[in-house]
Amino acid sequence: MAAESVPKVIYEHDGVFIHPSSDEDDGLEQDLLVSGSLRILDKDAEMVVEYRPLEDSVDPSNMLFAGKDSSSVVEWAQCPGDRTQSHQLLETQQSCETEWDMVNAVSFRKRPCTNGEGSLNHGHERSRWGFSFSVGDLRSITVRDEGWTFLVLQLKETSTCPPPLHFHQGGSTEFLDSLRRFALLTESPDDETCLLVSTPNKALSQSFENLLDDNNFGLVHKFKRDPYVTTLGGFSKVTNYIFDALRGTEEQEQRPPEEVADLLGEVIPGLEFNQQEEPGFEVITRVDLGARPQVSRKEPVSAEDWTNRQDSEGRVTNVPQLKHAIFKGGLCHAVRKEAWKFLLGYFEWSSTLEERKTLQRDKTDEYFRMKLQWKSVSEEQERRNSRLRDYRSLIEKDVNRTDRTNRFYEGIDNPGLVLLHDILMTYCMYDFDLGYVQGMSDLLSPILYVMENEVDAFWCFVSFMDQMHQNFEEQMQGMKTQLIQLSTLLRLLDLAFWNYLESQDSGYLYFCFRWLLIRFKRELSFQDVLRLWEVMWTGLPCQNFHLLVCCAILDSEKQKIMEENYGFNEILKHINELSMKLDIEEILQKSEGICLQVRNCKDLPRSVSNILGFDSELRGSDPTDCGSAAAPGPVQRDACSNGHLRETSSQHSCKVAFIS
Repeated sequence: MAAESVPKVIYEHDGVFIHPSSDEDDGLEQDLLVSGSLRILDKDAEMVVEYRPLEDSVDPSNMLFAGKDSSSVVEWAQCPGDRTQSHQLLETQQSCETEWDMVNAVSFRKRPCTNGEGSLNHGHERSRWGFSFSVGDLRSITVRDEGWTFLVLQLKETSTCPPPLHFHQGGSTEFLDSLRRFALLTESPDDETCLLVSTPNKALSQSFENLLDDNNFGLVHKFKRDPYVTTLGGFSKVTNYIFDALRGTEEQEQRPPEEVADLLGEVIPGLEFNQQEEPGFEVITRVDLGARPQVSRKEPVSAEDWTNRQDSEGRVTNVPQLKHAIFKGGLCHAVRKEAWKFLLGYFEWSSTLEERKTLQRDKTDEYFRMKLQWKSVSEEQERRNSRLRDYRSLIEKDVNRTDRTNRFYEGIDNPGLVLLHDILMTYCMYDFDLGYVQGMSDLLSPILYVMENEVDAFWCFVSFMDQMHQNFEEQMQGMKTQLIQLSTLLRLLDLAFWNYLESQDSGYLYFCFRWLLIRFKRELSFQDVLRLWEVMWTGLPCQNFHLLVCCAILDSEKQKIMEENYGFNEILKHINELSMKLDIEEILQKSEGICLQVRNCKDLPRSVSNILGFDSELRGSDPTDCGSAAAPGPVQRDACSNGHLRETSSQHSCKVAFIS
């Protein structure tokens, strides 16, 4: 018989108390406290909450505690009982629990307690106060405050519920945060102190709901529990993310990299590169790209220059030249509020000032009609609309942690946060099928910061989401396509480096996932994000320029990665640590140079031409007018545009295999 696997301890906190009541008293004194250890365990991929009493029970009459607002120690009996209750969700509270100190004067009364396996059907082999249950059996958690926080756990089987858990020494916030890794906790519409618990199969982000297999390792479970939080939060600490998910505890043997890579291949199906056997691949030999041209950047377009480029009726003149100037230098901040509306497609480049004013009036009416739709939903209606409740809950959670260090969003009750919330809620009315997926607040935040206007920010965000939509859809087609395209480009640009990554089981380029998902929003400073986005929105110098930005970053880091012989984990760690250390002007300069180098190649693979849109240029399109990166126009293209594959007669037009 195989030995039982050792459970992995996810969370552990000592000094969690149970207060036996007089109804349950069978010889225990009414004022006796039962102290124990609360843990969350991973038992063969089943998450279990377990409470184990200590062998000693504590008499509260001899317990002393340190008052939160006082350095003196006062007796428990003197503690006022009518403390103000706080109904804030524990995620936003900052250690509001009273800090307790166990001092030498505490007396203990010995109670025998064995620590065998227990459940809510308390066995004779352990204390009646010990229990364990699966996280999947948990229905709700009610958060109470009586000078300290205690949690009332309600199971789906109402006949078997554990006693309330009292956190006299803090730790409830950490417990709930740990629980959120395995279940979705949402505020009940009926009781703001009650958190409803959704089990993992119901807690999936809609973009990953049917994507992952239940029988995989910890990484898949982590993606599955909350993929966008994992990507945006966990991936912000990629090292911990991968190590925690795949390494296990220190005592456990680390999984080999090839096993890790196989597992990653299951996270986003469809990324396998069966280079020579799958029909439709273009097999080519190593391509000589020639020398990379040196390019330079220019000064941002000034307010004066912007004004001079408009005629007497407000039409923008010589648009291709203006786009080129924006691509080469960006915009000064004073111009962004107006120019971004054109770049994102909210305003037509050929429109007059009066036409734009009329459009804004119409769009203002349309926006507030949609906003009224969710504003006018009664509590009774929302109680019966689970999707709207879920959208609201996710938005409120994300808004409270989006760019809070930026002055536009910092502080409590910041009006910028209210606008961020309202625009995202209104977008749910605009596109209810997609609704809200975590990460979208990152895309809206810079736009609202620049526009400083709710309506304009909304319609610019709509245009941006037209590009980014497939990144957040259930099947993640946009992410799959972009990762395949990026790998294709990297193999062309530096086959030796790509082969090295492949040898380290990193050929799928998963470490670029967050870069692509939210367009480098978490990799660059806020001001650099504004510069990069406006440059990319020009649509110059090619399609999918953001993929060349990825290649430029990797090109700058390849020497260190290869010379240091980085393996799978080291590559992830290194790429993650680049965040906030990148020079945007240097990256843009190198990205443009790569584009020119590839464009000048005489034997460029057709698939690469498709990805970068060079084929459409050869067919007669104006290369300087390849769109403002707004919603695609009516022209049907074979090329891969905006990171997404367009429907064409050839399903394999963006595939390529390289032979060294």
